[in-house]
Amino acid sequence: MDTIAARLFVACLIAPMLVPTPAAAQGRVAVVRDAEIESLLRDYVTPILGAAGLSRRGIEIVLVNDPGFNAFVDGRRIFVNTGALMQSEVPNEIIGVLAHEAGHLAGGHQQRLREQVARARTLAIVGGLLGAGAIAAGSISGSREGATAGAAIASAAPGLAMRGLLSYRRSEEMNADQAAAKYLAATKQSVRGMLTTFKRFSQSLSLSGVQVDQYQISHPLPRERIALLEELAQKSPYFDKADADALIKRHQLMRAKIAAYNGGRTDVARLFNNDRGSLAARYGDAIATDLAGNSGEALKMMDALIKSSPSNAYFHEFRGEILLKQGKSDQSAKAFAQALKLEGGKSGLIRARLGVALLATGDPKQAERAVKELRTALQNDPDNFNAYRSLSQAYGVTGDVANAELALAEGNFRAGNIQEAKVFAARALTKLPKGTPSAQRANDILTLGK
Repeated sequence: MDTIAARLFVACLIAPMLVPTPAAAQGRVAVVRDAEIESLLRDYVTPILGAAGLSRRGIEIVLVNDPGFNAFVDGRRIFVNTGALMQSEVPNEIIGVLAHEAGHLAGGHQQRLREQVARARTLAIVGGLLGAGAIAAGSISGSREGATAGAAIASAAPGLAMRGLLSYRRSEEMNADQAAAKYLAATKQSVRGMLTTFKRFSQSLSLSGVQVDQYQISHPLPRERIALLEELAQKSPYFDKADADALIKRHQLMRAKIAAYNGGRTDVARLFNNDRGSLAARYGDAIATDLAGNSGEALKMMDALIKSSPSNAYFHEFRGEILLKQGKSDQSAKAFAQALKLEGGKSGLIRARLGVALLATGDPKQAERAVKELRTALQNDPDNFNAYRSLSQAYGVTGDVANAELALAEGNFRAGNIQEAKVFAARALTKLPKGTPSAQRANDILTLGK
């Protein structure tokens, strides 16, 4: 999905942004945002977190722009690839993945992994020193065999350390699988989705024709996990329990959206080849039509979808995006306001888009309202860098230059752009009244940025 980021940014529906986390900073994880998908995943994971005792830990779900079927944890965040969402045919498959990652968090596997990494490094260094000593001893004695043996020890030590670490990782993966099955049972959900996922992995390995060395991988071989899950499944009274129809419907709408951004109408048609007239297929087709540049036709398609499902907040949200693209800012603001009302007013992303639409009207009074909406949006979603930029523009329209610069300082600081943050904070501090909360925040950014 290497082209999806550009499309998502242009559309401003799934606005890509780098999240200031260690994983993003070190691995440049490409994160995407979308109110509809994030809401669905929160509904998936909330019962699981409760069963795992993690409901009060503030766990976040982060979408990663990657076509592979993968998920991982970092800190208080569970990262899920868009590819995993796309490939999962039913909600239970993704719920099983989330349960597995919750098992890692509840088991404290991250901290223990860090300890094991430190141990592995020590073992590798010690082994290397022993090898160097043997080489030196062999050289002094003039023994070629001694020097060769020392070189073998030196080269083998890091490999032995890595194998020990990977063995530890495999045991933790199995523990997370068992924990996931426990959480699923506690929430009266099936293990079938996890079993389906690992069978898919096993088939992929078989078709690849690759001989896998079990001592060189960090996850248990699929057949081992399948055997464990089959054993756990036999004990579960919920194995044959299906997902709720409403949840399946939302899951298919999510897949349709990702397919549209990923490959346009071709991917949507391929995904829903046997159900072209479904609500999800029509939704994906409308999104793809808009992305292809035919916003007028896309608007008609969205109006038809809204007529059939008037209470779907995200249909109104996307309609607002189309209207904003067409320059119909007033109508766009109304569409976003309706989406926010239907969604329950919780989404910082939708509220931020409402602020953008209000700002786009060019009306100074609406700019003041935009400031209010954007500030509220950022209280709910403080890591939305695009919202900080829009807030800065809104402050600029109202003539509040000091807070416009402070908004950019805050946004850059949260995005990890420390130097830019300090520049804007310094500018804001010269204009803000001394002793005010805003001035204190600007000073904090300058201090923390050192």
